Amino acid sequence: MSEEKVDKKNTIASELRQDLVSGDWVVIATGRAKRPDEFASFQRVLDDKGIENCLFEDPTATGQEKDVLIYHKSDGDWSLRVFPNKYPAFSQGKLLKIVSEGPYVAMAGNGYHELVVTRDHWRQLAMMDVMEVAEVIDAYQDRYLEHMNKKNVNYIAIFHNHGKESGASLPHPHSQIMAIPVVAPYVQLELDGASKYHKSNKHCVFCTMVEYESEEKKRVVFENEDFIAYCPFASRAAFEVHVMPKKHSPYFERITDAQKIKLAEVFSKSLGAIYKALNDPPYNFYIHSAPCDGKDYPHFHWHIEILPHTSTWAGFELDTGIEISTLQPEVAAEYLRKQL
Repeated sequence: MSEEKVDKKNTIASELRQDLVSGDWVVIATGRAKRPDEFASFQRVLDDKGIENCLFEDPTATGQEKDVLIYHKSDGDWSLRVFPNKYPAFSQGKLLKIVSEGPYVAMAGNGYHELVVTRDHWRQLAMMDVMEVAEVIDAYQDRYLEHMNKKNVNYIAIFHNHGKESGASLPHPHSQIMAIPVVAPYVQLELDGASKYHKSNKHCVFCTMVEYESEEKKRVVFENEDFIAYCPFASRAAFEVHVMPKKHSPYFERITDAQKIKLAEVFSKSLGAIYKALNDPPYNFYIHSAPCDGKDYPHFHWHIEILPHTSTWAGFELDTGIEISTLQPEVAAEYLRKQL
């Protein structure tokens, strides 16, 4: 048998990679891989009826709830405001009451649900400069600190949906904050994985990844002295990016003003690269921080996960929970770096 035939026979059609923290498996389908520029052909569903019909252009006039935080520009106009969601997924209530029905358990959906709205209807976060993004991060921290010690609040979810396909019901750029009574299951999975890794290796699993990625460079999108953005080794989707501090830190809410600017630089570079590379794709990002349930989580390491919508779950993913990506994260990172 010739060498050429051996190579063809042994061509790897896919690769299973395991997430170092959660233990989840993903498939990198190299056998049906796309070129990076092919993802830019995706056409996002545009559902923007314009400023005149926007509920967030003048929140007071459209009957939104009273602001709980507002920042102003030098000309007196507002630049960012936070107010309770008119249609909250979680709402304020009395003490939690656990109820049961046969083998099932339920509780009231008590909590807080707020919207973080930036001023410009047409300028998403990927288009903002570093100081504008830092202001958004500052608002996240402000509201986190406001809610973290309240009764029945054990976890605070901070997330952003961009594009209709990502779940954004309104096109005006806005993030959401939910202070809830239970720890998010996915975060609990990360907490357990981080604790298990530390017991076995005497080192933070996230710090291990940061140190390796910063040294190897092949999956790094952008970094400065304090933060790094990289495409994870076990990316769940093409162009997934994680942003995290280089220095070990379990708690997002403890970020300093100087760190906010450094984070804003890396975060805005990452969003900008995704915007250019994929032609303004729908995406979600969320902040994973240690819970605020009164317990100590020294082995956790807070971070931001950015997930562009570059694929759709089908039967295999729904059946197994194993996600398939058609682009190697090393190739995705290289392509994103070129956008910078």
